[in-house]
Amino acid sequence: MPEFKAAAVQMRSGMSVEKNIRDAERLIREAAATGATYVLTPEMTNILCKDRALLLDSTTGEDGNSTRARFEDLARELGIHLHVGSMAVKLGPDQVANRGYLIAPDGTTVARYDKIHMFDVDLPGGERYQESALYRPGGEAVVADLPFAKIGMSVCYDVRFPNLYHTLATNGAAVLAIPAAFTKTTGEAHWHVLLRARAIETGSFVIAAAQGGHHEDGRDTYGHSMIIDPWGRILAEAGAEPGVIVASIDPELSADARRRIPALANRRTFTPPSAAQPAAA
Repeated sequence: MPEFKAAAVQMRSGMSVEKNIRDAERLIREAAATGATYVLTPEMTNILCKDRALLLDSTTGEDGNSTRARFEDLARELGIHLHVGSMAVKLGPDQVANRGYLIAPDGTTVARYDKIHMFDVDLPGGERYQESALYRPGGEAVVADLPFAKIGMSVCYDVRFPNLYHTLATNGAAVLAIPAAFTKTTGEAHWHVLLRARAIETGSFVIAAAQGGHHEDGRDTYGHSMIIDPWGRILAEAGAEPGVIVASIDPELSADARRRIPALANRRTFTPPSAAQPAAA
């Protein structure tokens, strides 16, 4: 497949869908002006908001979704593959999907992906996060077959589950898209390690578009959008501010990495340990 130029858009989405879309459009145009033919935006491109009622009131379903229509028009105008990393899409009165859209240069949506893994945790001290209380998890891995590469789709917390990326890679993905809104705390500790590990263990390019900075709803995200090659080398990296990073992607380098270290081909199934292991003789 031919070499192509990819861009990751870093944002600082707030609580106004209209403002977020204007900001995204400006940065997508900036990315396209560099010659990028594939542009990825971060998780929750359309709204980043802790207020459940406001988020539900500000979002709409997929049918007649004006935000999605604007992105389709933009992809058509710019002649690019526009990957909206994810948007909040209303499914009912009290539930949404964290859904990514991959839009072709003719404005048609060629792939959708709903974030599979939900961040549900009870922390010491009583702090609790229950992503599944609002978001409905997806249940299907998605590989989009584009003219220049097969793209494996994912969202944020998915990055902590290597089996998803092994599945994407063994189904032909040479590029893994990881839009995210990592917190500053977890980003500083884990972001670089996780992204490079997913690239190395699957022999894939990783394109990670992130949210970055102090947001209107009070949260702080890590930023540091990155493009990484199949050998784990960082080709481009942002800081904390909104902006665009760009790198050239040669899918043949993925095939070469997998030939040199055939970890995917060498995988084996095995029997898990039994509850009671016999004592050694």
